[in-house]
Amino acid sequence: MKRKWGLTAVIAAVVSIAVMGCQGKQAGADSTTANLETSQSQEQSEVNGGSSKTLTVAIWDKNQEPGLTKIMEDFTKETGIQTQIEVTPWEQYWTMLEAGATGGSLPDVFWMHSNEIARYSEYEMLMDLTDRIKASDKLDMDKFPKDIVNIYNWQGTKQYAVPKDIDTIALWYNKTMFDEAGISYPDKDWTWDDFAEAAKKLTKPDGSQYGFAQKPTNDQAGWCNIVYDMGGYVISEDKKSSGFSQEGTIKGLTFLTDLMKEGYAPPYEVVAENSEEALFEAGKVGMITQGSWTLSELCNNDYVKANCDLAVLPKDAKSGRRASIYNGLGWAASANTDMPEEAWKLIEYMGSKEVQKKQSDLGIVISAYEGTTENWIKAYPDFNLQAYLDMMDDLVIRPYSKSTVAWTNMIHEKLIDAWNGTKPVKEVCQEIDQEMNAMLQEE
Repeated sequence: MKRKWGLTAVIAAVVSIAVMGCQGKQAGADSTTANLETSQSQEQSEVNGGSSKTLTVAIWDKNQEPGLTKIMEDFTKETGIQTQIEVTPWEQYWTMLEAGATGGSLPDVFWMHSNEIARYSEYEMLMDLTDRIKASDKLDMDKFPKDIVNIYNWQGTKQYAVPKDIDTIALWYNKTMFDEAGISYPDKDWTWDDFAEAAKKLTKPDGSQYGFAQKPTNDQAGWCNIVYDMGGYVISEDKKSSGFSQEGTIKGLTFLTDLMKEGYAPPYEVVAENSEEALFEAGKVGMITQGSWTLSELCNNDYVKANCDLAVLPKDAKSGRRASIYNGLGWAASANTDMPEEAWKLIEYMGSKEVQKKQSDLGIVISAYEGTTENWIKAYPDFNLQAYLDMMDDLVIRPYSKSTVAWTNMIHEKLIDAWNGTKPVKEVCQEIDQEMNAMLQEE
């Protein structure tokens, strides 16, 4: 039985920020030229077997837009199908999709995330790609990481998205600050104890410079990695219980908050108002841990280009573990799109080996398809991008379940008390454990 889309009332309207064609009023020859170009474009589309309509493609990362635009221009040349990328920042993206879902007007093709796939699958808002994938001669799902394929597979029967990319976590550091403090640059032998010692030496007493920065909301790229290195976990493999009662989880979070208590990181009030990247780009902190999806922003920042580089994450001194939490987005389509064949052709195209390789070659992200990442490190030759690829030696899929958003938001909120020292880490973890287990029992 089909279920209705049970969502809360939507308070934000969908605003398209990518506009096709010329804006404003034009007269005479300009108008004639525009009409002629439109007519020629439609004729060419029909010759190529495409549609005169335009696929709306929704994403949330403006840094990826230029590269994806190049790829989709090639798609249009090959198929005649027009595309229009619409960028909505992450904070508004899911409100936009929720508005489209409740109003029956989702974008034709859009990014899907492990946080949200369950409810969009459960309420049948996504196009079922299963049979199309089986019939495709361009897609080989066995070439994608199994963990990511499984994220977008609903109850083992329906595939609702094709993997787009994978991401890993690395340590960014300020070479200039390290030089001034007389500290050797991080390398594969670095432990979290070395990280702590460097954070201490990089911090200036006057508060003008801190050793590192990390937000409680930065789970995948931040504290999660330390938790798993130190023997803890966020959610059990069967997704039935929380890991916040685990000794390793408490140990990892205590490690971080102890450094904060010592003043080696900016106060919570500062990180609440500023991203780690912004503080790093402003030369206020010496180290941050960040995901490969931030590559375009960091590598194109003038200050970062002049002063910074990256390395693999530190490892746990006792276990020797150096884990990276990883994830991957998926290309999905609306179940109600009036261009289902065109939407499928775009998803199939974006998941092909040729285009996955092109995505890496352009330095957009690390592509998910096996054997397509070789040239990714050449996109920004002045940086040690190999660090992100080296982090693939020990990958842990980003914790998720059916109610990911609910318990993730709860965790982020409660960790504030640990970050600012209002409550002991163990007490905060006990509270999280109790509430998260209750949420998981309801799934």
